[in-house]
Amino acid sequence: MTELIVRELQVKLEKKLIVNDIYIDLSVGQWICIIGPNGAGKSSLLKALAGIIPSTGEILIDGTNVRDLSERDRACWIAYVAQEPVMPAGMRVFDYVLLGRTAHLKMLATESPKDLEIAHYVISELDLNDFIDRDVATLSGGERQRVAIGRALTQASPIILLDEPTTALDVGYQQEVLELIDKLRKEKKIAVISTMHDLTVSGLYPDRLMLLADGQVVASGSAESVLTRENIAKHYGANVTVIDHVSGPIVIPERDRL
Repeated sequence: MTELIVRELQVKLEKKLIVNDIYIDLSVGQWICIIGPNGAGKSSLLKALAGIIPSTGEILIDGTNVRDLSERDRACWIAYVAQEPVMPAGMRVFDYVLLGRTAHLKMLATESPKDLEIAHYVISELDLNDFIDRDVATLSGGERQRVAIGRALTQASPIILLDEPTTALDVGYQQEVLELIDKLRKEKKIAVISTMHDLTVSGLYPDRLMLLADGQVVASGSAESVLTRENIAKHYGANVTVIDHVSGPIVIPERDRL
């Protein structure tokens, strides 16, 4: 069983400590969601795990140091979706999604029928069939996000990192995307680490939440234990009401009444 172990992870950018002393234990089939106020270090943490920015500390997958892997080998283990994915103009949606299979191909090899089948399956599940021949440059923000997630899922890496995967999506597509991720992580045994801005949505699917503030984990556990009125007031500076619901805590901002 694939396992990600992170110990004492630190990220410094321009000599400033952005992320400090992060510990993570994650097995396939599990989902951690990282929340926190703006500037807490959420995106930097994901980029460090993906090898996009330098970091110190241990990042191990099944005992292998991720930093010792080539970019291609790392992609076989970890898929990453940026909050604002960059897409090359002139490329069809299908071809972009199919790029997710590149890490699994041998040198100079072309995609097999199995690779094409995986891409078509993901496109269908994300309701992107009508977009297959569209130029990625013509897509809206929400459409681009779904296509980027499609590429990551087609990559079929056992660990997927999602930076604000639902930011540009309306509520219907938010639910569709999150339901698919939840389904695949259980059926295909994928480990998921995501960041999310919406506190209520963040508690719906993941197994546990990590609340970051000033680059450090200040609370970790179930949605019910992390999404408390006290935690949100202290670390977000917001007055909220938290309502217990069968799907998870519902966080509602309170209006100041003078």
